[in-house]
Amino acid sequence: MTHVTEHPLVQGGRSAALATACVRGGVAAGLGLGGLAVLVTAAWISSPYPDGGPGGVLHLAAGLWLLAHGVDLVRTDTLSGLPAPLGVVPMLLVALPVWLVHRAARDTLDAADGDGRPRASASGAVASVAGGYLLVAAVIVVYSESGPLAADLITAGLWLPGVVVGAAGVGVWTALGRPLPGGLHTAAALRAAGLGLVTLLGGGAVAAAVSLAWHAGEAQAVFTGLAGEWSGCVAVLLLVLALLPNTAVWGAAYGLGPGFTLGTGALATPFGLVGDPAVPPFPLLAALPAEGRGTWVHWLAVAAPLAAAAVQGGRVGRAARTWAARDAALTALGAAWGCGAAVAVLAAAAGGPLGSGRLSAFGPVWWQAGAATVLWGACLGVPTTLAVRAWGRRVPRPKNLPASAPASVPGPAAASGTPARTASSGASTPGRSAGVAGRKSSADRPGGAEAAAPDLADLDDDSGYEPYDYLPAAWEPSPPIPLRASVRPSAVPPEPGPVRPPAPSSDGTPERAPGPARAIAEPEVGPPADTP
Repeated sequence: MTHVTEHPLVQGGRSAALATACVRGGVAAGLGLGGLAVLVTAAWISSPYPDGGPGGVLHLAAGLWLLAHGVDLVRTDTLSGLPAPLGVVPMLLVALPVWLVHRAARDTLDAADGDGRPRASASGAVASVAGGYLLVAAVIVVYSESGPLAADLITAGLWLPGVVVGAAGVGVWTALGRPLPGGLHTAAALRAAGLGLVTLLGGGAVAAAVSLAWHAGEAQAVFTGLAGEWSGCVAVLLLVLALLPNTAVWGAAYGLGPGFTLGTGALATPFGLVGDPAVPPFPLLAALPAEGRGTWVHWLAVAAPLAAAAVQGGRVGRAARTWAARDAALTALGAAWGCGAAVAVLAAAAGGPLGSGRLSAFGPVWWQAGAATVLWGACLGVPTTLAVRAWGRRVPRPKNLPASAPASVPGPAAASGTPARTASSGASTPGRSAGVAGRKSSADRPGGAEAAAPDLADLDDDSGYEPYDYLPAAWEPSPPIPLRASVRPSAVPPEPGPVRPPAPSSDGTPERAPGPARAIAEPEVGPPADTP
């Protein structure tokens, strides 16, 4: 018998699905490039002093498309004649190609489920969509080499495939229902890392917005000097909007401690601005701190990593209430490493060269920002996790309630001042005394211990008591119901009285004399008592 081994990329007639996925990736790349081309063409048409022709517009759109994928560009038409690199990525511009690749990979699996056609595997969908996208990207890289903004081949070979494959993988993960890898600890670490990252970036955005509002006058003056005509205002405003996520990352790096560089000889941290910054005129750069030592206002930026580490540790601590302390600490440390890796990637994308010479280093240093994030999470997030875990495992102390006095039932004995008798003497409540007397009278008879009826009043305190459990079955004889259960025949014998001779019956056997009431149990059979 021959066994057919199927390759994970093509399984039983799924070649058409993989080809469709490849086409989807190519279409996504074309849509992203077309959208940027329309935007650049509109700005070129509306400009009162257009420079170049349609070829220059297409080269500029291709350069912006590559820059949105993290590829460094090299300017060749500089005043000095030396090539100047451009590596600061407008992070809002990244959203367009990433969303297109994500949607193409997600629709590859969702469409197969909807129409019943063969469905490609997860790895096949990622490889096909990324392959079609990268084919178009390779053509654009080659085309950009003949324009004023040529692509750097090293960064094109690193960042471009990484961004495309990552976005396609997230799209397939979304189509599969966003399953988390590993066990419970890994899932908790990933969730905490994501929550800490969002908190850190939010704090950085707040710090940048406050500083920009503090220097609003300087920012407005720089904007007016750059914009000129209304078309220039629109272009500068769009560039400012595209760089807003970069300012959030810069603010987060500033609060973490390492800060960011403003050229090769300047560094801005909460402790102050050191060196001579080389800052080009731009509205967002007007929010940079002034030269000199930092004050308590600058130190407030530290609240962003403090809040991020606390939120991250608290999330792990709430999930680790039933875990061991060692597992909780390791999970919090894993969350710190995950958040640090994400911050390092974002810092590398948010900074880069703006030219040659002193502008070759601009923005946060990726490894310093990532290491600082890990240290914040390890030094503050792990203790927070253990504290939240210990607080969640606490056992509340029971409240000491005052003991209630036993309820007393007033009766004739209480009214007369004599102590009330117990159930055996017949002075308790009728229902309870009847049950006790019936049980004792049946126990006094031979073999009556097994047939004694349970005291239902004593079973009220039992949590598992069910009245139907003590009802006699149809085949069991019911015990006699005493009418005067308070009087025991052994304790109070009947008073002797005149005994009438029994009248003879029809068969000659004398009838028994009428005895006491049925409420009194019959005495044991013995020799007849002497009558007076």
